[in-house]
Amino acid sequence: METNVNQYSNRDITITYEPRVCTNAGRCAKELSDVFRNSVIPWIDVDGAPLQKIVNQVKKCPSGALKCIINEKLA
Repeated sequence: METNVNQYSNRDITITYEPRVCTNAGRCAKELSDVFRNSVIPWIDVDGAPLQKIVNQVKKCPSGALKCIINEKLA
């Protein structure tokens, strides 16, 4: 069964999540629970922490299921 990539974004960042790749290690929710929330839908709140904290946490994803893109700011 193919599962689509989920995308969450605001003005500054876009986070993608691939459920089929995720190993459910839970590191994201344990270390940055204001952004990666277990009991709320949508489970990723891109406004829950400063940009750099989110980027640093996404880089720690052991499976690579989480990725992020810094959005270009329009002048």
